[in-house]
Amino acid sequence: MRRCFWCVTLAVLFFSITIISWRSPGANKLNGGGNANLAAKELFNQYVNSLYTTANLQGSGLAFDVFEKAFTGYTNLKLSHKLPENSGVLTIVDFSKSSREKRMWIINLFSKQLLLNTWVAHGSGSGMEMAEHFSDRNDSHQSSLGFYLADDIYVGKHGRSLRLDGLDSGFNASARLRGIVVHAANYVGQSAIDEQGRLGRSFGCPAVAPNVADFVINTIQGKSVFFINGNDDTYTSKYLDETAPLNQMTADSTSFDVTRL
Repeated sequence: MRRCFWCVTLAVLFFSITIISWRSPGANKLNGGGNANLAAKELFNQYVNSLYTTANLQGSGLAFDVFEKAFTGYTNLKLSHKLPENSGVLTIVDFSKSSREKRMWIINLFSKQLLLNTWVAHGSGSGMEMAEHFSDRNDSHQSSLGFYLADDIYVGKHGRSLRLDGLDSGFNASARLRGIVVHAANYVGQSAIDEQGRLGRSFGCPAVAPNVADFVINTIQGKSVFFINGNDDTYTSKYLDETAPLNQMTADSTSFDVTRL
């Protein structure tokens, strides 16, 4: 009887060890993958925070979540080879803010510097002081949300201007057809605010003050990222997906550097 008991015990023990040994590699692999993903996310977040802090973007009034969205989009566009290799400039417009505020930021991501924080107008169809409505429809005179490429310079009815190509289907893809461009406008600036309590409004273009227009155009032309944020829960973009940026991070990465993308 005892011999039988010990035989059964040994058999059960052997079977248990076999099952554990068989399962361990898979379990370790899953655990390792999870740890790698967490490490990649942490490194990415550290880099975004470093940029935000070093460029003093909080002090200039740019919300962290808006910057994070814009930078995620920039990274995705860089990884998908839609930007020139030396493209390190990111422009952010936050239309969730009043037109009385300086709600355009131009940032050099390579040097981690804020190059300009200035006023920018929204479309007359979007609202008065606040931009509340957005559309990609022609003749709507509304601003359009999302990611753009600031492309080529031309001289038109507003003088020297910069064409924008919308990248988000259903939100801004008709930008070139609508003639949505960066241009100078006399209704943008402190004098306009003093006179009417807010900026004037465009036909949908992100218009800027005449005294900064050339600097803005010269700095962001040549396919740099231009992102417009606003209060619209329906806005979605594939460029906000963090999968590709995190996949760029390997398990043994020690840092994330946008200059190496």
